[in-house]
Amino acid sequence: MTKKKKQHLITFGIIFGVLLVDQIIKILVKTNMHLHESIEITDWFYIAFTENNGMAFGMEFIGKLFLTLFRLVAIGAIGYFVSKCIESKAKTGFIVCMSMIIAGAAGNIIDCLFYGCIFSESTHQAIATFVPFGEGYQTLLHGKVVDMFYFPLFEFDWPMWLPMVGGDHFIFFSPIFNFADASISLGVVGLIAFYRHSLNRHFDAIFGR
Repeated sequence: MTKKKKQHLITFGIIFGVLLVDQIIKILVKTNMHLHESIEITDWFYIAFTENNGMAFGMEFIGKLFLTLFRLVAIGAIGYFVSKCIESKAKTGFIVCMSMIIAGAAGNIIDCLFYGCIFSESTHQAIATFVPFGEGYQTLLHGKVVDMFYFPLFEFDWPMWLPMVGGDHFIFFSPIFNFADASISLGVVGLIAFYRHSLNRHFDAIFGR
């Protein structure tokens, strides 16, 4: 098997695997838990069901439709970049990191594209169920991303004498995220830690900067 073929198989394998695990977890949570319901696994790990309209880790600062379309374009652009990197004999580890980012982005965009069309609304009183396509809680492209992993590793109250934050309660790590978010984050960390120069080199070679 050639290196190119092996890397293509690795790319498709990572994307398929991440999407499968991500969607199984999200569907299980959405169809078995009320919105904002929390299940304590340990003192520092909870399954806490929430939904968001925004980006990774629940951030929200731009319009929903624009964000969904941006994700679609971004996935296409990154996919094209990865295919060119494989053709230019990139390192396998580099391809793995890029594939994790694509897979994570695709996992969240599936929620945005289809969840509003195929699920009833999750509320504090009602658990979501599958519905005929188009009869869900929102229209195509406007679904909400399902998040569930919460790791409050430690928490404390800031001393009252501190300016701005005095008396506030601090939790580390407070964002609630999903498997797709984790895949994106690990891919980005891997690129920065091990393949930062490779990223710049491949980008320059492909786009002629």
